[in-house]
Amino acid sequence: MQNIMALIGTPLGALLTALAGFTTFYLLMWWTAVTKASPIETGREVGTGFVTNFFDTLGIGSFAPTTAIFKFFKIVPDRLIPGTMNVGHTLPTITQAFIYTTAIKVEPTTLILMIVAAVAGSWLGAGVVAGWPKKYIQIGMGVALLVAASLFTWSNLGGGGSVEGTTGLHGVKLALGMAGNFALGALMTLGIGLYAPCMILVGLLGMNAAAAFPIMMGSCAFLMPVSSVKFVKRQAYSLRPALALAIGGIPAVLIAALIVKSMDVKTMKWLVIVVVVIAATMMLRSAFTEEEEKAGIGKR
Repeated sequence: MQNIMALIGTPLGALLTALAGFTTFYLLMWWTAVTKASPIETGREVGTGFVTNFFDTLGIGSFAPTTAIFKFFKIVPDRLIPGTMNVGHTLPTITQAFIYTTAIKVEPTTLILMIVAAVAGSWLGAGVVAGWPKKYIQIGMGVALLVAASLFTWSNLGGGGSVEGTTGLHGVKLALGMAGNFALGALMTLGIGLYAPCMILVGLLGMNAAAAFPIMMGSCAFLMPVSSVKFVKRQAYSLRPALALAIGGIPAVLIAALIVKSMDVKTMKWLVIVVVVIAATMMLRSAFTEEEEKAGIGKR
C-alpha cells in the first residue's frame, strides 16, 4: 500500500494510471466479441498461453514460440496468427508491465518516450497487416521468425547488454532508442516479438539488461491494446484461441514473476531457436506452395 501511495503524483504513477485506462478500454472493446464466442476448450490452446507467457515473463518472448505452435498443430489459419497473438497475449503482457515497471528502476523520461514510440509504430503497423492477404502474411511471418531466431542466437551468445550500464538514455541515444522502438512496435504486429530485439537495442545503447524489462513489457502493454483494436474490428484474428491465450497466460505470468522469478533459460532459448527456424521454413513453404497450386489449377 505504501508503494502505491508513493507513486501518486510521480511520472511512473501517471504511466501506470494510463496503463489502467488502456486496459479498461481493451476489456470493454473485446467484451462484446468474447460474449459471442463458443465455449473454450481447455486443451492445447490454454496450455500454449500458459507455457509461452511463463517463459515470456522470464525474457524469452511469446510471439515466436506461439507462432511455431499454431503452425505445427494448425490451431489458427496463417492469415489470422498475427492478430490472434496480439489480441490473446495482451492481458498477460499488461500483467507483466504492472509488476516490472514498479520493481525495476528506469528513468521515467526514457521509459515513457520509448513506450510512446512503440505505440505509434504499432498503430501504423496494425493498420497495414490487418488488411494483408494470406500470402503476404505467410512470407512476412516466415521472415519474422528467421529474424527472431537470429536475435535469439545473438542474445544467447552474449548480446543484449550486461548487468552494468545506465538506467536511462539522453540526447542522440534517446532519439535512436525511440526510432528503434518505433520500428519494433510496427514489426510486432507482423509477429516479430519485441522482447529480444528490445533487449539488444537498449544493450547496444548502453543500458543495463534489467532496464530492458520495464521498457519492453511497458511498450507491449500499451501497444498491444492499440493494435488489437484494428485486428478485432477487421475480424483479422481467431477469437477462441486468443481468449485461451489470455486465460492460460495470466496465471503463468504471476507464477513466473512472483514465485519462480528467475531461472537458467539459455538452454530453452536454443530449443526455441530450432523450433522457430523449422516453423519459419514451414511458413515460407506454405506461402509459395499454395501459390504454385493455385497457378496450376488456373492453367487447367
